[in-house]
Amino acid sequence: MNFVGEHILSVSQFERKDIELVFEVADRMEPYANRQRITRVLQGAILSNMFFEASTRTRVSFGCAFNLLGGDVRETTGISSSAIAKGESLRDFARVLSGYSDVIAMRHSEAGSVAEFAGASRSPVINGGDGANEHPSQALLDLYTIKKELAYRNKAIDDLRIAVVGDLKYGRAVHSLLKLLAVFKSVSINLVSPPGLQVPEEISDLLKTYDHSVSFFDKLEEGISAVDILYVTRTQEERFSSQEEADRYRGLFRVNEAIYTQHCEPNTVIMHPLPRDSRTAAQELSEDLDNNPNLAIFRQTDNGILIRMALFALVLDVVDLVDKHSSPVTWNTRRRSRKL
Repeated sequence: MNFVGEHILSVSQFERKDIELVFEVADRMEPYANRQRITRVLQGAILSNMFFEASTRTRVSFGCAFNLLGGDVRETTGISSSAIAKGESLRDFARVLSGYSDVIAMRHSEAGSVAEFAGASRSPVINGGDGANEHPSQALLDLYTIKKELAYRNKAIDDLRIAVVGDLKYGRAVHSLLKLLAVFKSVSINLVSPPGLQVPEEISDLLKTYDHSVSFFDKLEEGISAVDILYVTRTQEERFSSQEEADRYRGLFRVNEAIYTQHCEPNTVIMHPLPRDSRTAAQELSEDLDNNPNLAIFRQTDNGILIRMALFALVLDVVDLVDKHSSPVTWNTRRRSRKL
């Protein structure tokens, strides 16, 4: 993958060496993400954040990442606030917006919509999530988190043991993460979901094609033992045909401190792409785990800044210029702690 000027639409674009390059560049972004230094390498560049589906973390993370590289951000949120509500096609919209922008981050509720937009864009487009399809930057930050968390335990992604729990049918972050894991070696994957929310067959078949160990569970306790990573996701209620249908699945799998202590190994890392549903009827990842040092969900969100900074630097071809356009922090000389 060349990266320079390319759209980032699917994790299928990434070979292992591409993933490792993104991680290497992300490591180099830490002084800037931690506010230890400032860079203005993208001064004058404009990111258009086009989020036509509800988002907080992803949208703000893309914007912050671009700002930390010195660029400016323009945002559109919601279909109703855009010309699409007046009947404008995605292709016409892309032709216009790409003329205003140096790079575009986009989220849309329909699978394939971001690729359609990118097909008419004159600027690189990064997929911030398209329906139940994919979420490549989330998968990269999840895998980057896995790499860093395992390194503390003297382990690597190769030979990883992971349990993925929850709505595996509609969870685009899950789909993208599993596809990325396929290019590593000897990964053991427990897919834990209620009947009806199993992972799409083409994804499980892909993992088997790469000779990974794939096991299916519909009981939580059986699926989460003997793993390095416990990756939990919420019921994607916005993907269901009715609220009544979504409510049937909410709260079926709940991980709390008692279940974790009883069924997981002591150093099992707990992850979640967020938002976690903390409503009483859901609680797929209980707040009584918040003081557990193995809970990595907020380290994940921090890592999202690093990964998105890396993607911008690679796509806009400024990786080797970041440090040349840097200076000391003037507003805050205290080192920011990333220990959450």
